[in-house]
Amino acid sequence: MRRFTRRDALRAVASIGGMASVRTALGQALAATPASGAAQRITRYEITPVRVPMHERIHDVFAAAYRKQGIFRDYYDSTLVKLYTDEGLEGVGDLLNSVEDSLGSVPRAEAVCKRLVGRSPWEFLLDDSLGGVLMAVYDLLGQASGLPVSRLFGTSPRKRIVQTWWSQCLPPDVMASEAKLGADLGYRVHKVKVRPFEDPIAQAEAITAVVPPDFRIWADANWTLGSVGRAVEMTNRLNTFQQYFAIESPCHRASIEHYRQLKGRLPMKVAEHLPSDPMPFIREGLLDALVVGGPIGRTTMQRALMAEVTGVPLWIEHSIITGVAQVFQAHQTAAFPGIEYAISITHVIQDDLMREPFEMQDGRYEVPAGPGLGVHFDDDAVEKYRRG
Repeated sequence: MRRFTRRDALRAVASIGGMASVRTALGQALAATPASGAAQRITRYEITPVRVPMHERIHDVFAAAYRKQGIFRDYYDSTLVKLYTDEGLEGVGDLLNSVEDSLGSVPRAEAVCKRLVGRSPWEFLLDDSLGGVLMAVYDLLGQASGLPVSRLFGTSPRKRIVQTWWSQCLPPDVMASEAKLGADLGYRVHKVKVRPFEDPIAQAEAITAVVPPDFRIWADANWTLGSVGRAVEMTNRLNTFQQYFAIESPCHRASIEHYRQLKGRLPMKVAEHLPSDPMPFIREGLLDALVVGGPIGRTTMQRALMAEVTGVPLWIEHSIITGVAQVFQAHQTAAFPGIEYAISITHVIQDDLMREPFEMQDGRYEVPAGPGLGVHFDDDAVEKYRRG
């Protein structure tokens, strides 16, 4: 088999289109990489499926809230991946299991990882088809170049990002205790779920009574408000609480006419999950932010460029469950100016499975500055929650 060379890596970098800053960042990373690192090959992989229960402090009430929404589960599944190279490097990732995502299965992980064996990680830059295995690829590239993953996406990444706290729709007293916990841990932005089975105003009263004045909250209705009139009424009522600053998905993204009817009538920022064609929403000024999930490679790059050009920022949540995914998402958030907030839910599961704590200070997370992702699996925790 022909040895992958630095010239091959340069060709891989040159093939990236659409964002010159990413090409520049990768070119600089390649220049900083020793010849052996540029020519490294992936030799083997390890796949570990895990099942982590919801955190004991909210386990029962969280599972009950899920049942009211037709979800019968008190845990989250993930499929963790390690990639190894002939240079002795080890990269880590998470195949991004979510409630609906069948791509996170072990067979899917096996199929993806088998494609990588014997090949260079440089061949898979921004490859969406890898799913969360791409995290491990970038971890390897960052380690080989001696640069943090954020520097592989942008030449001047932010050192600190705004990471948000998150709560499912829980009873007001529990919402308040969760919000206070987030505030005590250093978070200053909180995404809360609004659902018909709990009173959003009672929730708002309870939360705002226990958090500091600079604690900011956005309500995610997930299209459950039912009508334009109801969306206007509820948003106006929530706006009476000074910490509430945005409403997410007051109507369904497929209903652009509803958003046209809402324009100018809502006193808070309006966010929506990325529509299949976002440009009419952007051109008509119907949205103040776009909430986006995966894929996590080229697609995220393109969406971040769109946000930067149009001035409509991204609130990103493609990697929300485990700690390794949360940190990868933080690196991308740091690199792309178009990403405003990073969202994750690691604090609602019993263990984020990482050695390094995810610590907030004054509302921000300091993105690891060491080579690669800068974090490692807690192998004891991974083994404890191994499934199957």
